[in-house]
Amino acid sequence: MSDNLQILVDLLPRLGEGVLVTLELTVGGAVLALLVAFVLGLAGRARTRWARVPSRVVVEFFRGTSLVVQIFWLYYVLPLPPFYVELDPLACGIIALGLNYGAYAAEVVRGSINAVPTGQWEAATALDMGPVHRLRRVILPQAWPLMMPLFTNLLIQLVKGSALATYVSLHDLNFFIGELRKGTTETVFAYTVGLLVYFAIAYALTLVMNALEARAKNNVGQGPSLREILRLTPARVDTAEVRP
Repeated sequence: MSDNLQILVDLLPRLGEGVLVTLELTVGGAVLALLVAFVLGLAGRARTRWARVPSRVVVEFFRGTSLVVQIFWLYYVLPLPPFYVELDPLACGIIALGLNYGAYAAEVVRGSINAVPTGQWEAATALDMGPVHRLRRVILPQAWPLMMPLFTNLLIQLVKGSALATYVSLHDLNFFIGELRKGTTETVFAYTVGLLVYFAIAYALTLVMNALEARAKNNVGQGPSLREILRLTPARVDTAEVRP
């Protein structure tokens, strides 16, 4: 066991490199997924079929095909004729993750906007707000708190899905966990370390997303502020108001 720990210590700098690559995949994929989600989600609510139908086709395509096949297609097929587009492994991973999870998130956006009460739409229309102004000032602030829990789940799924980028020679965390297994010849030890590191990343992201969710809810008067949640001391009670 002591030999395994020594090998782990020796590999820590390389594991750190793998963690950074995994975080790059996660952040890049999440940003792209968010953009894709809002474009497809809003297009899916459009009144015109020329916007609504293509968005539905794209969503169903990326939801209905394997993420690993999408990564392989970007890495192995795009460089071939007639495309001649060669992407590095990191770009392939980010694009595949963004498109795949963006398709799922598009349904979150569409459903959350549809969940805003009809009265809010009518009130904004009565105030003579334009479509963009109405969406930005009235609808999205109320839909955003509804999106956050589902976005959190998708973000955690994206972190775990990022491990598939190892198959296109990307040296991410999953790759270096494999190197640790080869160095120690201890499968249980190596993959237990991998589980713990992935859990730490996912838990940290969950805390960040929970904080953003609390802020979003507070902005529309649905919960305490983040400062109140993080307050460690109990609220002071005014003894003058306490009566026997």
